Amino acid sequence: MSLAKTRNIGISAHIDSGKTTLSERILFYSGRIHKIEDVRGDGDGATMDHMDLERERGITITSAATSVEWKDHKINLIDTPGHVDFTVEVERSLRVLDGAVLVLCSVGGVQSQSITVDRQMKRYQVPRVAFINKMDRTGANPYKVVQQLRDKLHADAFLMQIPIGAEDNFKGVVDLIKMVAYTHEGNDGENVIEGPIPADLQDEAEAKRMEMLEALSMYDDSLMEMLLSEEEPTVEQIYKITRSAVLNGATPVYCGSAYKNKGVQPLLDAVNQYLPSPLDREIHGRDPENEEIKIPLLPDPKAKFVGMGFKIADDQFGQLTFMRIYQGTIEKGGTYVNQRTGRSERFSRIVRMHSDKREEIESASAGDIIAIMGIDAASGDTYCAERDQCTLESMFVPDPVIKVAVEPKNRGDGDKMGKALQRFRKEDPTFRVFSDEETGEILISGMGELHLEVYVERIRREYGVDIEVGAPKVSYRESPTKEVTFDYKHKKQSGGSGQYAHIKGTLTPIESDSEDSFEFEDKVTGGRIPKQYIPAVEKGFRDSLGKGPVAEYPVVGTKIVLEDGTYHDVDSSEKAFYTAAQGCFREYFRQAGPKLLEPIMNVEIECPESFQGSVVGDVTKRRGVMSASDVLDGNCVIQAEVPLAETFGYATDLRSMTQGQGTFTMELATFRQVPSNIQEEIIAKKQQELAEAK
Repeated sequence: MSLAKTRNIGISAHIDSGKTTLSERILFYSGRIHKIEDVRGDGDGATMDHMDLERERGITITSAATSVEWKDHKINLIDTPGHVDFTVEVERSLRVLDGAVLVLCSVGGVQSQSITVDRQMKRYQVPRVAFINKMDRTGANPYKVVQQLRDKLHADAFLMQIPIGAEDNFKGVVDLIKMVAYTHEGNDGENVIEGPIPADLQDEAEAKRMEMLEALSMYDDSLMEMLLSEEEPTVEQIYKITRSAVLNGATPVYCGSAYKNKGVQPLLDAVNQYLPSPLDREIHGRDPENEEIKIPLLPDPKAKFVGMGFKIADDQFGQLTFMRIYQGTIEKGGTYVNQRTGRSERFSRIVRMHSDKREEIESASAGDIIAIMGIDAASGDTYCAERDQCTLESMFVPDPVIKVAVEPKNRGDGDKMGKALQRFRKEDPTFRVFSDEETGEILISGMGELHLEVYVERIRREYGVDIEVGAPKVSYRESPTKEVTFDYKHKKQSGGSGQYAHIKGTLTPIESDSEDSFEFEDKVTGGRIPKQYIPAVEKGFRDSLGKGPVAEYPVVGTKIVLEDGTYHDVDSSEKAFYTAAQGCFREYFRQAGPKLLEPIMNVEIECPESFQGSVVGDVTKRRGVMSASDVLDGNCVIQAEVPLAETFGYATDLRSMTQGQGTFTMELATFRQVPSNIQEEIIAKKQQELAEAK
């Protein structure tokens, strides 16, 4: 299969927009499967949701890869989760893909998670086409969704099709390039029937076609000239211009209903037609000696091999490392070098994945997405033919926002639980495991309640360990609010070699969006403190940030300026200055009016309009601040910022308030100061916990 006819694409969207249902139809129409299963069906469940937990809950938890062929093009496809709790799955998939399909619900339109996915696509500059799904739903309105794409995502979006009918009467689509109607026949919509445009849609189709051509003319001067002189571009010209527009950031929009088997085949044609092949993407590695030097990677099977292990999965046969090959070819049994560890590893088995099934292959080359069995890699590792050849920029990993303590009910299961946690930590960079030194508890942290709930359930099922879970804990931060000047002397001169260090300077609060914001500035002049001791001072301050003096939470938003000090010829040492910095921080941070910061979540709630009052009242009770509220066809969408501490158990509360009809999603927005009365409660509670631990 030629590289020009290869597509590496992902399907991403907000929860319940129909990604997995769409993937299932793509597998069926391309002949990869012979029977359509539904996400919440009575049968075996959708092919791409291969875990029992996914089938029971009707959600996607891990991204699954497969490859299909459509009209002599090879498409490597990754179906990703919609929940923000599993956002790293989307992140690492988009990191290695060349193109994407952004799925939107015809009623919900651009929702909170669509915005997150859009940000991820822009971060890795992934070209995309959009697909408005669920055109058979009551309230379907593709024109509103396109407008939201423009307003909320600032996307240059334009329709390539218009629907024939909507809701229960949705029959098919009108192709605005060829100006023909596509309807579907057969038990599963497998036969696409091309026919004339219905007479009542002719005028609308012509108007929308003009809008599409005007949008495309922004990407091509010759088309603009043709439109001005009222010439008609050929179908081939429009295809060519649309492809170039997509590669430059435009978003052509398609519509259909995956569940009702309509509109999927024209979307696959668009994937072949407009999304980039590996040849169209410019990928650069970096020189391991000098990060500034970029090394262009060519999708050439004969060049030296470079690949990235973007996802790790463990199963009964050992570790499976999903890999995207950017350059060169790998052979079964060949030896390649992990650039992070410098170790050579043998690729004893190479497999092509189809959800959880695998097919052994002898070799794979540039542009392929495959999996390697049995190598010891971590997520984001670069593999090359030689040592110190090149490294690839790793993916962005968001910080966890919620912690819970876990312990096995049965003491003897400790080892098994440890093994499970170790495995999940390796597989998922947003899942962290650490032990609390004071209490001796094992803490796990992640992106949300659902995230941790799924891992606890997986440990129960896959390792047979029953786990007790403590109450969720919020990751607070400590931050100074005013500048203080410090003058701290560390002196110990009794018996043996003495210690002496003296430092002066200022501790200042700084504004920063970064999680671990700390700055250190050295303004010591005239050798008042010898240069070799300065790094020890910085390290002393940095090592104090892990536990603040207020309630032992990490410290952020702090700047230390070291201005002066004195030293002793005999008694001063790096250790003395390191100890001085730590003592100074403990003493003076308390004088800087320290405040606790708490994570604030962006929450989007959907519920029937009749429950709007009680839902808004409840958000306010939870110290939430409303940012927007929108009512559409009896459905209310509320956006608010709510402190994470107030959201525990919210899923249950919302269900009971809305008779089971309310849903919500949330993601981290920012960290903000905790109100002082609540700060006192948190500190008192933390001190009580520490006292009990002792």
